[in-house]
Amino acid sequence: MWRPVLMAKLVRQFSLLGPIQAQTVAYIHNQTTVTTTALNLHTVKPITQCQIGENVSRNEKVNFLVKILNDLDDSKESVYNALDAWVAWEQDFPIGPLKEALTGLEKEHQWHRIIHVIKWMLSKGQGTTMGTYGQLVRALDNDHRAEEAHDVWVKKLGVDLHSVPWQLCHQMIGVYYRNNMMEQAVRLFKRLEAFDRKPRDKKVVKKVCDAYEILGLIEEKERVLEKYKSLFNETPSSKKPSRTSKKKSKG
Repeated sequence: MWRPVLMAKLVRQFSLLGPIQAQTVAYIHNQTTVTTTALNLHTVKPITQCQIGENVSRNEKVNFLVKILNDLDDSKESVYNALDAWVAWEQDFPIGPLKEALTGLEKEHQWHRIIHVIKWMLSKGQGTTMGTYGQLVRALDNDHRAEEAHDVWVKKLGVDLHSVPWQLCHQMIGVYYRNNMMEQAVRLFKRLEAFDRKPRDKKVVKKVCDAYEILGLIEEKERVLEKYKSLFNETPSSKKPSRTSKKKSKG
């Protein structure tokens, strides 16, 4: 359970972070209503006043967090302090709103902040899912930290190739391919083949074949092309109709 009494202490830490808006919470003894006032730390004048709890919507919480994170510098300490303050008044960890905030940050390509947020969340023992780790790998790749992305894959995702979705496998092969880590790309593909995991997209096969060619392994390239040639022979009409096309046909 998150302890609301931590909020006052955490807000004081925000004064070291620059001109950001901090949220202060006044707790009323033996009552469930929580009052919050947003203050500008330089003018110390109230900006808005509202109630936290049932009167604050999920979207407002998410938008508030995204705004706070965008106003902060990129340091780990700043982001962690802001997140500690944001969840301090929550009885349960707000995993849903936090994931929505991550989606918002991803749309803005705030990769460095996404990495801090996910690592903070994982440090709390929350969000330890394949989707979270996949998003972390994607953010690290876009933040030009391929080696870290590789470490996350090896330690958290690649330990059980039976259950990892092909989407994440394709994503990781793409990380290796873009960062000239061809040996890792073909090694991952071979491990998937050993588990009888067949690629569903010819783009995966093409990247692997290119990797084999760069490594000078032409016979392996030809083997893969021959084995999965059906993917290259597919026509648009032979592919399974998408959900959108099904809806249109019904209409």
